[in-house]
Amino acid sequence: MKLRIGTFNAENLFARFKFKGVQVKKNGKKTWRPYTAKELEQVAKDGWLVDKTYFTPFDPKTRQITASAIKGINADVLALQEIEAMDTLKRFSAQLLKQHGFKYKCLIDANDPRFIDVAILSKHPFDYIRTYQFDRTPDNRSYLFSRDCLEVGAKLPTGTVLPIFVNHFKSMMEGREKTMARRKLQAERVVQILNARFNNEPGAASWVVLGDLNDYMPSTGLDPLLSQPWLENVMQRLPSQDRWTHYYAKQKEYRQLDYILLSQALAGSNGGSVPYIERRGLPKRATQYSGPRFPGVGDNDPKASDHCPVVIEISV
Repeated sequence: MKLRIGTFNAENLFARFKFKGVQVKKNGKKTWRPYTAKELEQVAKDGWLVDKTYFTPFDPKTRQITASAIKGINADVLALQEIEAMDTLKRFSAQLLKQHGFKYKCLIDANDPRFIDVAILSKHPFDYIRTYQFDRTPDNRSYLFSRDCLEVGAKLPTGTVLPIFVNHFKSMMEGREKTMARRKLQAERVVQILNARFNNEPGAASWVVLGDLNDYMPSTGLDPLLSQPWLENVMQRLPSQDRWTHYYAKQKEYRQLDYILLSQALAGSNGGSVPYIERRGLPKRATQYSGPRFPGVGDNDPKASDHCPVVIEISV
């Protein structure tokens, strides 16, 4: 059967406490005003009032564009990064992806101090779910995975169970070279997991590793994983100039940070499949993309994310 599988860092898909009230402009400057009684009444009606503290749902304009980007890749199974919690994911899906068929959802709270997790939306049920968030670094000083390496077995209508490994490696925010060693440990651990799961013959099985690996090639951090002969980084099926999935505004850099890796067996049986990168949700300041945008996209904000969703259609 045909399966469209994708990945997307949705950039801070939060629904968090907002203590200050509503942001407004006063005398040309941004300030805050208290919530009105009517606003608090609406919050209570929506179910976001907890101990008189206002939960702000994600910005409606931004998240409408985020949803448009997800609809644009038309995935059957979608790995997500930077999702706050299962309740947030359910609310987003119910409000903005209601007709898209994502009946099954998975998110396990993991290690990130910002409370951003990896997740999966799927049109197909889950046969099993496994977390590796408790793995430790070799020196036992911290958890190895910045978030998790979430493994989900998607049970397809044919009866096949496809193992999917969702990752979000260590960020480069503290500096690329400074954080490289942690990404290398994470890449090495994913290799160990795949060898253990598939009896040291991972290339002969069918599986997908995907997500935001937070680095671009060449990378000594990602090389332990991407150099394995028993998998294929299918993003390399695109022309090199077309592989970028992320726009870093501060340095005006266009890089590929998001990956889809297929096992050798799965890649070999889908040699003609090419990934699609959905860029219509990018802000207009990302001028390297000159195509159409979704309605409402601004120069800086609102936007879908600083990442682009990526999808590939495969036969399983």
